Amino acid sequence: MRSLILPPFSTLYGAITRARASLYERGTFKTVKLARPVVSVGNITTGGTGKTPLVEWVARTLAASGRRVCILTRGYGRRNPDRRVLVSDGRTVFSNPLEAGDEPYLLARNLSGVAAVVSDANRIAAGEGAIKHLRTDCFVLDDGFQHLRLARDLNVVTIDATNPWGGGQLLPLGRLREPVEGLKRADCIVLTRCDQVRDIDHVRLELIRLSGDRPIFESCMRNAGIVDVSDSEKITTPARPVAAFCGVGNPQSFLAQLRRDGFDPILQRFFADHHVYTQADIDELVNSAEQAGARSLVTTAKDAVKLRALTFAIPCYSLKIEIQIENADEFRRLLMTSIGG
Repeated sequence: MRSLILPPFSTLYGAITRARASLYERGTFKTVKLARPVVSVGNITTGGTGKTPLVEWVARTLAASGRRVCILTRGYGRRNPDRRVLVSDGRTVFSNPLEAGDEPYLLARNLSGVAAVVSDANRIAAGEGAIKHLRTDCFVLDDGFQHLRLARDLNVVTIDATNPWGGGQLLPLGRLREPVEGLKRADCIVLTRCDQVRDIDHVRLELIRLSGDRPIFESCMRNAGIVDVSDSEKITTPARPVAAFCGVGNPQSFLAQLRRDGFDPILQRFFADHHVYTQADIDELVNSAEQAGARSLVTTAKDAVKLRALTFAIPCYSLKIEIQIENADEFRRLLMTSIGG
């Protein structure tokens, strides 16, 4: 039944996204330019492309040049999506994962002392407010590739090398947010998780064709340490064997990272992306893990920010990751040139 119902909706979705992009391209729909430079980091598929570590990398790079940086994000999955939330002013984290969204909160915590974070569906109004109240002089637009109303000085797209085309189908049948020809709007492409595939050349060739020969930067995710969920600063080593769980867009990438780092989970549990955990979830998970013989649990940093108020009968740890970009100096030059740095 699913195969009969969804294809017409995917066809309709594709027609709508093409028409919308065309209206912006022709100027029928107007874009708004903020009074400060904007770097957009987005994707063409739903969830799990490694976008958040790249947003953090871009924010750190801009801040290192002396810029006052603010990340503008919708804050997907948060409790009150229509409310503007100042997650961080760049020094103090004011919010929590339920109010801010798990990824904005994680960014705010990781970038304390580096960049402000604002969750607001209206990124233009949020940006204008940040200029006025936070003295922001440079923005990173998180998940901004389809947010066509806001003009940007650099349009960066992340493509997951392990699943570049989201199954080759548009939503809701597949994971593509828009037709792949939309890649022509990109100024450059960051290909993520390149170390998790055997042959990257065919993906590069297809990206060159689809994007009109835009610059492509290969990257991978590096283990930046495993920490207790109650103490994100203290690097430690989990007791083995471990059980793994997560609620992210690409759980297989998380498992691949664990295995590459020498952990082979004897139990795996996957929840929906942005899942809000309850104590019942954890109790059931711990019970299954203990029955399987696990001595500890390991999850992602994105999941860990939602777990601090919950109780674990066995130790629970999170894997911190950071992005490593090949030709990082070239990407940095492109980034700084785009904002007039």
